Amino acid sequence: MQEIYRPGELPPLGEVPPYMHAAMIRPERYGAPEQAIRIEATRVPAIGPGQVLVAVMAAGVNFNNVWAALGSPMDVIGARQKAGAQEDFHIGGSDGAGIVWAVGEGVTQVKVGDEIVIAPVVWDERAADIRMGADPMTSTSALAMGYESNYGSFAQFTVVDEYQCHPKPPQLTWEEAGCFLLTAATVYRQLRGWQPHVVEPGDPVLVWGGAGGLGSMAIQIVRQFGGIPIAVVSGPSKEEHCLRLGAKGVINRREFDHWGRIPSAEDEVEFARWTAGLRAFGRRIWDVLGERRSPRIVLEHPGEDTIPTSMYVCDNAGMVVTCGGTSGYSADVDLRFLWMRQKRLQGSHGANTAQFRAVTELAAQGRLDPCLSAVVPFDQTAAVHQLMYENRHPAGNLAVLVGATAPGLVGRPS
Repeated sequence: MQEIYRPGELPPLGEVPPYMHAAMIRPERYGAPEQAIRIEATRVPAIGPGQVLVAVMAAGVNFNNVWAALGSPMDVIGARQKAGAQEDFHIGGSDGAGIVWAVGEGVTQVKVGDEIVIAPVVWDERAADIRMGADPMTSTSALAMGYESNYGSFAQFTVVDEYQCHPKPPQLTWEEAGCFLLTAATVYRQLRGWQPHVVEPGDPVLVWGGAGGLGSMAIQIVRQFGGIPIAVVSGPSKEEHCLRLGAKGVINRREFDHWGRIPSAEDEVEFARWTAGLRAFGRRIWDVLGERRSPRIVLEHPGEDTIPTSMYVCDNAGMVVTCGGTSGYSADVDLRFLWMRQKRLQGSHGANTAQFRAVTELAAQGRLDPCLSAVVPFDQTAAVHQLMYENRHPAGNLAVLVGATAPGLVGRPS
């Protein structure tokens, strides 16, 4: 048996080599992705009961691997070592698509040779809270694959739990299939997971970062359920992308300057300036809709810069639902809007198995475009993360070819 195969090469189906190539991060290299991420050889991870070894064909690029490279806001390697892990490296990658290469004891839902996409969250099915009926995504055992857990998808092989495997939409290329599930399922849960605040026909929905990976999925999913998406972007070059996906209209946030923490009401001049910015932004939403209606749902992730505005423009008894804090975590809320107008501020993270499957079925039916904007070879893994770190990446989702030898392939290489 050959000990290690070059990226793009595969052993015979089912034959597991002892070593593989992976895009690895080590603590002594923490910093910008271009310095932190390097292709190295390492052992193929072992599989246990209920687990599946996947030959990765393509992997999606998400900001969590930028965080892993920086070692901030969490030292992912140090955190796992404190919990007893022995590895002094991190292999990132939460999104991916590939081929089932080996299965552990008790695996019945997939078999060797199946083509799958990987759900990017892992939990302990034996956890007490799950056995008592908790949504697995709310379990204390839930971890983000390839960020909080090791052996992610930026490697020739990754090991996942059986429930993480979903059928690859057959018409999608490997890079399309490997790039969209984290963002799409996160958004699906935000829009459909928090009753009674689920998107319904005619509901206006404000989507921050409309041209990004999350926003691109959100615009489409809002439309799938009859809602009216309004996208917020950072520049005019991104407007066409959002309109093509189905946004009712686009707001350029750079036309406003009231972002950030709420100023003290004691500073009457600054508070008045900030309040004027809120109201102007709200009027812009009315302009897009052509009527004086406010968003029933606001899809948040910037956090510190935008939460005050989101809480203001959200409709009475509506919901602001957030899955991140890309501009900062210390967000202010004017409680008068929250309690007197009975609004909801809801956190949302990842997705559960049913939500992941719903998203893959939308894609399989051709109702969800993965919005792949760029694909790079495996040896460019660090470079594409550097682009994301510098916010110079194109709109939509990004992918890295790992086992796939070229863009455009839809099945297992012969």
